[in-house]
Amino acid sequence: MERNNGQKVYKIVMLVMITIIITSLVTAYGTYQYLNTKGLPSASNKTNTDLKGLEYTLARFRSELEKKYMGEIKDEDLFDGAIKGYVAGLGDPYTVYYTKEEMKEIMQETNGNYVGIGIYMTLNKEKNAIEVIKPMEDSPAEEAGILQGDLIVKVDGEGYTGDKMDEASNRIKGEAGTKVKLEILRNGETKEFEITRKKVLISHITTKVLENNIGYIAISDFDGGCADEFETKYKKLQEKGINKLIIDIRNNGGGIVDEAIDILDMITDKGSTLLITKDKKDNEDITKAKQNPIIKMPIVVLTNEYSASASEILAGALKDNEKATLVGMTTYGKGVIQELHQLTDGSGLKITTNEYFTPKRNAINKIGIEPDVEIDLSDKAKASANLKDEDDNQLQKAIEVLKSKN
Repeated sequence: MERNNGQKVYKIVMLVMITIIITSLVTAYGTYQYLNTKGLPSASNKTNTDLKGLEYTLARFRSELEKKYMGEIKDEDLFDGAIKGYVAGLGDPYTVYYTKEEMKEIMQETNGNYVGIGIYMTLNKEKNAIEVIKPMEDSPAEEAGILQGDLIVKVDGEGYTGDKMDEASNRIKGEAGTKVKLEILRNGETKEFEITRKKVLISHITTKVLENNIGYIAISDFDGGCADEFETKYKKLQEKGINKLIIDIRNNGGGIVDEAIDILDMITDKGSTLLITKDKKDNEDITKAKQNPIIKMPIVVLTNEYSASASEILAGALKDNEKATLVGMTTYGKGVIQELHQLTDGSGLKITTNEYFTPKRNAINKIGIEPDVEIDLSDKAKASANLKDEDDNQLQKAIEVLKSKN
């Protein structure tokens, strides 16, 4: 999924490790009857060597549950929960275990097939809350009135915080025609929405021609097919006579790194450095442009605090290679890359494997990329549900910057 050619051996090692973990859990399940005559050990007891081990602890928990738990025990749910908790213990919000059902949904979404209400979400780190980046165009969420900046507090009556965003996302998804209830916090006021899920056609790119023959391309995400769509729609703009370009990656939370790299290949000079990654052992991998650029006009890139991950790779490479002027606000600061492994049973493991740096070796993680021209969105623009070009002061600044370029 990510461009990281030097990590093949590392991937194999990680898969072996996960296999060992899963084998241990299966062994634990098979041995609990043997151990159920002994007392339940304290989870914090690290001194008694006879009681050490993940297998023993899980087996004892299982034994006690079978003796006392009133409800139904579902082995598959316990197994998935154990793995999720094990991985969550790393304390990394980007390293996640997915059940086979979750993995199936992820693969469908990555390929542009999505059933749900159609929203992009992010972690609001300051509030530990789930924040809406924006609703998808023509989605049930947009039709219901969900807005950028809304905080999702509850899903179907159950509360969710930012560190539970993946769980909330899975709860929001569902079969077409079914309903989901969201409790939203907006400007200190609580609002409730009941939204009917449906299949949402995901388009990564929207375009238009602005004044002075300025082309405008907004990239909503970098999921599968994004780069091909970008090239196709850029060429259509070119046929309309554009001679300058605005690339809008505001509210773009990222996606597949290779898609961003392929777009950079259309803009940067052959041989230019596009991305530098380092793994936990400081092994370095450098990605360079493979072809001569097809886009050779002045470019402004619009960024904001929700431009993250692959968006930051794009912005950083264009800035460092002096191929674009960045206008807007400092980006989110997600400078780490995840690899997604599908396991043999259909489940998946997304692992943070690398930190990435701009071509000039500037760190991004928890820092972000500063724009060349800093300008915040006006209060009027922030309050607008359907922002018009003339009220978008960041866009107007981008147009102003391009007008000054020959």
